[in-house]
Amino acid sequence: MEHSAAPYDERLTAPGSWWVITALVALSGGLILLPLGTVPMLGAVVVTGLLAAVAVSSYGSARIRVVAGSLVVGDARIPVAALGGAEVLAGEEARAWRMHKADPRAFMLLRSYIPTALRVEITDPADPTPYVYVSTRNPRALAAALEAVRSGGSGSEEKETSGPV
Repeated sequence: MEHSAAPYDERLTAPGSWWVITALVALSGGLILLPLGTVPMLGAVVVTGLLAAVAVSSYGSARIRVVAGSLVVGDARIPVAALGGAEVLAGEEARAWRMHKADPRAFMLLRSYIPTALRVEITDPADPTPYVYVSTRNPRALAAALEAVRSGGSGSEEKETSGPV
């Protein structure tokens, strides 16, 4: 049986504390219109709550995949053939590459609430982008998936069983 799943697929989601803040924003919107009556207050709670939820969800739902020979990060699609070595970053090193070591020409998918990242060199001479910086919860697995695609493997470590279980 052939696997059609991507060797790596991760969805970055906003932390729970952001959703608490979203609820507080909705409550604040309602309190602002409370002097106008109950119906305007409830309308403000719904509208500000929906707007805040859309903002948090759209920012927090970035997707990282390695599929069809490409690294797909958010809206960017980079062929694995154009990528060089990958460096796993954690803690202070990840923070340094987000701040003072960062190159303004780099493509960066930053999520400050994720402490680990992967930095991958761009080897395409026609591309002025020096590297891709990706905030990810599992940088080692992402690096392994890129290496598996680069070496021609499937990147899938799943074992199949046949017969009754």
